[in-house]
Order: sequence, then C-alpha cells, then structure tokens
Amino acid sequence: MTQLPFPTPAPPAWHVDWLALTGQFDWIAAMRDCPQDPIFHGEGNVWTHVGMVCEALAALDEFRALPEPERQILFAAALLHDVAKPACTRSEDGRITSRGHSLRGAVSARRILWDLGVDFTAREQVCALVQYHQQPFHLFNNPDPQRKAFLISQKARCDHLSLLAQADVLGRECRDKTDLLTQIGLFREFCLDHDCLRGPKRFRSAHSRFVYFRTPGRDPDYLAYDDTRSNVTLMAGLPASGKDFWIAHHLPDSPRISLDEIREETAAARTGNQGAVIQAAREKARQFLRAGDNFLWNATNLSRDLRMQVIDLLAAYNARIRIVYVEASRETLFARNRARQAAVPEQAIQRMMDRWEVPDLTESHQVEWWVDGMPAHPPQQ
Repeated sequence: MTQLPFPTPAPPAWHVDWLALTGQFDWIAAMRDCPQDPIFHGEGNVWTHVGMVCEALAALDEFRALPEPERQILFAAALLHDVAKPACTRSEDGRITSRGHSLRGAVSARRILWDLGVDFTAREQVCALVQYHQQPFHLFNNPDPQRKAFLISQKARCDHLSLLAQADVLGRECRDKTDLLTQIGLFREFCLDHDCLRGPKRFRSAHSRFVYFRTPGRDPDYLAYDDTRSNVTLMAGLPASGKDFWIAHHLPDSPRISLDEIREETAAARTGNQGAVIQAAREKARQFLRAGDNFLWNATNLSRDLRMQVIDLLAAYNARIRIVYVEASRETLFARNRARQAAVPEQAIQRMMDRWEVPDLTESHQVEWWVDGMPAHPPQQ
C-alpha cells in the first residue's frame, strides 16, 4: 500500500506534526480562510476545527489501538473531512451554511489523493469516511435508518466512521455536544446489532443486494428470485484511463454501445450537449435488451447519477449488470490522452473530475475495479 502522505500520530507521543502539514497543501489555506456558524462551531474557522478534530482523534484510545494502516486512513479522513467547506459555504438569512460539503468533500479528497499517487483502496476508504462523516449524527432522522446503515457499510467501515464522528464532535465548541455523542453511540450500537459495524452488510445473493437497494421497504434477508435474462457490462472511468484496453483484452468480441463511436458516426462534438448521442445509445440498448442479448456499454459514466440513468434502463429489462471501473495514475492518464489522435482537452477532464464518483456494490450486481491495468482490491471488504 502506498502510504498516505500525511504524518499520522504514532506512539509514544501521538504528536500531530502541524509544521509538516501546513507547509505542503494549498487546500489547508482555503480552510483557514473559511468561517463557520458560531452556533455549531464556536471554535472559529474550518482549519481551527480540523486541527481540534485531529488532536481529539489522536487522543482516543480506540484510535491508538488500531493497526497503523487503519490509523493512517482515519487521520487522513479527519484532515480532509471538511475540505469542501470553502467551496460550499454560503451566508443565508444571516447564518453560515455549508450544505453538500460531505459528498463534495469525497470528490475533492479523491482528486487530492489521486494527484498524490495514493493507493486506490486506501484512498477510497478515506473518501467514504469523508462522504459519510455526518451520518452518525443523523442516522435516526432518516426514514429508513437500517437501509442507510447498510448502504454506508458497503463503502465505509462503520466503526471507523463512528470514531471520526466522535473526534468531529470533540473538536468543536457547541451546545449540543452531549446529544451528538449520544447519537454516535446509538449509531455504533445499531450497526453492531445489524452486523454491519466492522464490515459490509451481507446479502443472500448479489441479486438480493441489487434489488434491496433499488426497492424501499425490502426485507434485507430475503432471497430474491433471480429473473435476469441478459448480462450487461457497464464501463466507467475517466477518458484515457484504459477502458478500450480492458475491453480489447477481456471482451473483444462483445456487441457494444460506444458513445465515442456514436459521436464519430454522427459527427457530434465530444463536449457540450450530448442528448442526441445518449438517446441513440439508449435506443440501441433497447434493441439488445428486448432480444435478451449480452452487450457492453462503453462510456465515462463518472458520477453515480449518470450511471443510474443507464442502470435504471437496464434493470427495467431484467439485465444482470456488472460495472467495470478503470483507472490510471495521473501521469499515465494525461500522457495517454495527449498521445491520442482525438485528445480530450485537459480542462474538460478536470471538469469531469468535479463529478468523479467511484462505483460501489449498492449500484449493480457486480463491480470490478482495475487500476493501471491490474485488478484492485475492493474499497470495502
């Protein structure tokens, strides 16, 4: 595993090396300049809060008892948990809000750690903790807390998440600190009772899991009847990440839908409104699906929302869906892109990264992750 590039507190002193941190990263400066609502954060700006969270985490006995790789992941998540607050902070009716900073923070953390060459599995564990760091406070406000806990568990270690949330509360000045710590304790007990505290909720089959996350109110322990009638592989990944290479080596003869090929056939632009290209792809998919044929859909499919638009169509025709996510290192990706006959403008790739979400097992029957041409370990075992 590539070590996370932050000096993680270690025995015997458990010291946080702020000097090593503050001189390296520009996103720290942005947090230092970002205010917070004094009702919830009387301690001051975002960076002041982050510093207090990191110190609180390093002082927790449970954190100190973890193996070093797990401490690295948790400490990185503590550093990055509010990294998107500067981009999300607004003043509304005299109050400071940062709505949406958790999900946006996961995307920002992914870009930061990818730029730094961090190991895929460790990176995605950090990103999951950032994405869900507020959930232990609010699980029981959810109309279906069990479903939410099971969803979180497919991506994040809920015991690690509870430790991060505990440090998040201890590292602030607010009136409801006791109530928040109580909610975290209840979250932990709930996950323990439902067998998803230290690992993902297990389902009786891949199809049962797929149906459960698509059907509100579903019994998680029900063995769903598998009525799938075709197999569809959905590619996902940034341009030049290696999707075509993977297809050539694993499914070279598969019937396919390729957005790039449709663009070439119709002389459509790579950027701008892609409505006509997507509509043509969907119509071709319906032809395969009506016939019950296996096929492959090749596109970037970078965000969960974009993937779900395709998955909803496939599921309506009872397809069994495998997502193959392909990734390359920063240096490899941009070098490949520059060498392509029709290179994607680098600014366009940077914009795509603003919605870069790695697929997970709540989306389809199967997910494979490939990094630099090799299979990667799932982010959550």
